[in-house]
Amino acid sequence: MSLKDRIKALVEAFDAWARPWAARSKWNGWAYEFLMFGLKQAWACLFGALMLALLLGTFLFWPDEAPLARYDFLVLASVAIQALLLATKLERWDEALVILIFHVVGTIMEIFKTAQGSWIYPEESLLRIAGVPLFSGFMYACIGSYIARATRLFELKYINYPPLWTTWALAIAAYANFFTHHFTIDIRNALFAFSALIFWRGWFVFTPDRKARRMPLLMGYLLVALFIWFAENLGTFAAAWVYPSQRDGWHMVGIEKLGSWYLLMLLSFVLTTLVHKPEPAAQDCRPVSGGDPARNLYQP
Repeated sequence: MSLKDRIKALVEAFDAWARPWAARSKWNGWAYEFLMFGLKQAWACLFGALMLALLLGTFLFWPDEAPLARYDFLVLASVAIQALLLATKLERWDEALVILIFHVVGTIMEIFKTAQGSWIYPEESLLRIAGVPLFSGFMYACIGSYIARATRLFELKYINYPPLWTTWALAIAAYANFFTHHFTIDIRNALFAFSALIFWRGWFVFTPDRKARRMPLLMGYLLVALFIWFAENLGTFAAAWVYPSQRDGWHMVGIEKLGSWYLLMLLSFVLTTLVHKPEPAAQDCRPVSGGDPARNLYQP
């Protein structure tokens, strides 16, 4: 039995056990739908969760006398995770190509930012480019992987999605600003305003269980950026990288970094539209007819 079939059987067994309880009342139904929402989010975060576990686990337990540097182990483990996701068809090859593009884009920015002293990688390693360990690119890949998997798991569709050229203009300008603001003016406030202008009328339509739900695009983007910020705090706690203000001891990353993650997440989202074109949705949220009870939770 394949991994996908095992996951499908497990989900169907759980749903058969829990669905009668969910049908007893409206409150039970909402609670079960919220549970399915959380499970799908966790499944979409598979790559990111594994990376965070590696960062924290190696920080806490990596032996000082190990012949292999911690950062180098993280590179090898990241490659193994990516290969496993592709081999088990938990990630599609076309998605992996787009994620690779974001990986490269992120690594280029890492090289530039570390050269500017924005942050450092304090540990020694062999597998690095210009002071940047190669595992860093996989942290960007985690974001792309989440967006691609969430698009499929929640069957994302859109209401009033802006013209694609406007989203590409925003993404390219945001990425350029990460470099140019070191030498000229910082236009991120203008970028925030532009993103609000093009996305304020838009809605995600997503399916946690049997009924489609809606959420404003801007709210969804901000929530994703917030959780990336939480993950960043775990990453800096694990000394995966260190900001100048953290050299004398760890403290939480300032909330102002949320804006940077918002813009970078938008870049990843726009790249993902290369393989997941934004599909329009009906204006109302109708129940999903037929299909599996725990719809799409076990899909790759």
